[in-house]
Amino acid sequence: MSAVHDSIGRLDFEQPVCELEEKIEELRRGGLTDESEEVVRLRSRLSDLEGRLYKNLSPWERVQLARHPKRPTSQDFITRIFDDFLELHGDRRFRDDPAVVAGIAKIDGRSLVVISQEKGRTTRERISRNFGMTSPEGFRKALRAMKTGEKFNLPIVSFVDTPGAYPGIGAEERGQPLAIAENLKEFFLVKSPIIVVIIGEGGSGGALAVAIGDRVIMMEHAIYSVISPEGCAAILWKSKERAPEAAQALRLTAGDCFELGVVDRLVEEVHGASHRDPDGNAKKIKEILIEELDSLMEVPIDTLIERRRRKFDSMGIFEEA
Repeated sequence: MSAVHDSIGRLDFEQPVCELEEKIEELRRGGLTDESEEVVRLRSRLSDLEGRLYKNLSPWERVQLARHPKRPTSQDFITRIFDDFLELHGDRRFRDDPAVVAGIAKIDGRSLVVISQEKGRTTRERISRNFGMTSPEGFRKALRAMKTGEKFNLPIVSFVDTPGAYPGIGAEERGQPLAIAENLKEFFLVKSPIIVVIIGEGGSGGALAVAIGDRVIMMEHAIYSVISPEGCAAILWKSKERAPEAAQALRLTAGDCFELGVVDRLVEEVHGASHRDPDGNAKKIKEILIEELDSLMEVPIDTLIERRRRKFDSMGIFEEA
């Protein structure tokens, strides 16, 4: 398995790219400008290496990228893409779940509702946000935000990034399965356009509960699966060491999901991977969101809901013996 070097936050297979970047930075510190011949030559090499390295990854390496410690989180994208974000808190039943960030914002002058799953950046923040694992109150908060969008005729954008729904005893006692099921039902019926963006991990029902949309967009190195590779390996082979094998079998990469019709559009990540250029990747997502919103807002809402239902009904391939 590939592992992250904790001291510098890079994956083993990224080493050649990082070494070339360090060499360019060393030349800059030595007084050379970006226009100097040597720096231009190395930057050209870097661009070529990014293309070759990040386009030819195994499914397990893509899992590592989806979990990269420096990969932009939902809040990183929210601050770069939207204006005037006003966060909504609580589910009005139990508490506020920090693993879900939802609210009203503007993009290119138009108002909309944003729903997102947030893992956090620092260790302290990840613990407080439960590593993005949503509890029932988080799903109910997302549903409340969705209903707000429907009430005021606002489109909805949902960012997906979670290992899965929180499996703790407390979550089960407070109705975790019911909360997920209610979201699935209500998101199919909401009378507002919905765009889903899978930015990192799309884990099981925890992801699907906020991933029903008219357009489902997936970043190049995100993953979307019914179970984690480690969980799959533990069930099938009683060993998480076979997680790379499970990742291959699960067909969880963006390319696989697009080929299977699970997602509608892929986003090629700028400079090879999202964490290497958060600003550039956020700009690209913003342009796609505006384009998709313009398209969806022209469709009558009854037609939109019927298309949404048919889209998910048609997923899956099976054979009868």
